[in-house]
Formats: sequence, structure tokens, C-alpha cells
Amino acid sequence: MNYLFLATSVVWVLIAGYVVILGKRQKKLQKEIFQLEEWNSEQ
Repeated sequence: MNYLFLATSVVWVLIAGYVVILGKRQKKLQKEIFQLEEWNSEQ
């Protein structure tokens, strides 16, 4: 039963890490979109 708990915990940690990585990528993309919108409005 300990192995089941350990495996489930590992899966949840991996999912949480993946969500954090996706969040960081999304922030970076939002910054790039904002910069492109500013650049486009200047022209």
C-alpha cells in the first residue's frame, strides 16, 4: 500500500510541476504579445 501512495504522490508532483511550467510560459507569451501590440500601435 505504501507503493501506491508513493506512486500517486509522484504523479501529483509531476502534474503540479507541469502546471507551473505552463504558467511561466503563458506569462512569457503574454509579455511578448503585449510588446507586439505596442510595436504595432506605434506604426
